Amino acid sequence: MVFRRISFWLALGGVLLTIATLWGGNKKAMAPPPAEPPPISPSPVTVAASGIIEAVNENVRIAPPVSGLVTTVYVVVADRVKKGDPLFQLDDRELRAQLRTKTDSLPPAAARIAEQDIHLKDVQDQLRRLQAVKDRRAVSQDDVQRKWHEVEAAKRSLIRARADLQLAQTQRDEVEALLHRLTVRAPRDGTILQVDIRAGEYAMVNALDPLILLGDTETLQVRADIDEVNAPQVVPGSAAVAYLKGYTDKSIPLTFDRIEPYIVPKRSLTGDNRERVDTRVLQIIYQFERPSFPVYVGQQVDVFIERSGEGSSMRDRSMSEHGASSPDPSRSGSQPEEVR
Repeated sequence: MVFRRISFWLALGGVLLTIATLWGGNKKAMAPPPAEPPPISPSPVTVAASGIIEAVNENVRIAPPVSGLVTTVYVVVADRVKKGDPLFQLDDRELRAQLRTKTDSLPPAAARIAEQDIHLKDVQDQLRRLQAVKDRRAVSQDDVQRKWHEVEAAKRSLIRARADLQLAQTQRDEVEALLHRLTVRAPRDGTILQVDIRAGEYAMVNALDPLILLGDTETLQVRADIDEVNAPQVVPGSAAVAYLKGYTDKSIPLTFDRIEPYIVPKRSLTGDNRERVDTRVLQIIYQFERPSFPVYVGQQVDVFIERSGEGSSMRDRSMSEHGASSPDPSRSGSQPEEVR
């Protein structure tokens, strides 16, 4: 009886498994989402480049002057700071103790100067009285000479006392300068872009990553990397337009700023499998006004730069498209010629 029940349930399970397998095989797989079309250059002949948005005059990588324990962090991300505002504080207990020691040594040094000054006046008065005696039998020449040597020694003791006071003041000022360095301050006006340090952590001088990243985000720029093979095709003043990664309908008109004439190894990789780590690039800086859509420092963009001799109409076309409507890549009948 029990064997029959087990056989029944096994048969029923096999039937249900067969039905589930057939139903799953007939079910159609969901189609993947449509891929974002690549950005379309508004000019027939361009040099394509990858770029990154950065703060004007580049970002400042804040590092500590010396290694030490961080006791206080005064800023958070997105804070606006002025030049000289404190950013973070290193442990200064040892230097404060030294400052108190150097400061306490100043009054004794000043007192020694007063003592030497009084002693000098005393021996000078004694010398004058000896020299005023007319009878040479009452005062020997040796006494006068010894007193003169005492006066000269007192003068030099006073000079040494004054030098000791000056040295003590210099040592105190040195400790104050070292103490002031432990409060890391903003080197210029800007916005805090990144904070990678917390109170209680140990700050290293030669850390690879900056403790705080500071930049002026009121005005932004694009740093475009041109492959060194295509560098001769770009001249100063070349018009350009940029597109955000993944947003081919949002163009950003660019204004030429400068070309950095030194070819450097490429450091900003976009993840394209065609990119090589050993690529060397020419960097061109373009500035732009903030568009109506949000952009952020560190965001990657696709940059299209007009080749030399092709005119300067690309920026005008991009400006008109940016003000009215951006080009629709899906309606474009032909792909522009791009130099990569």
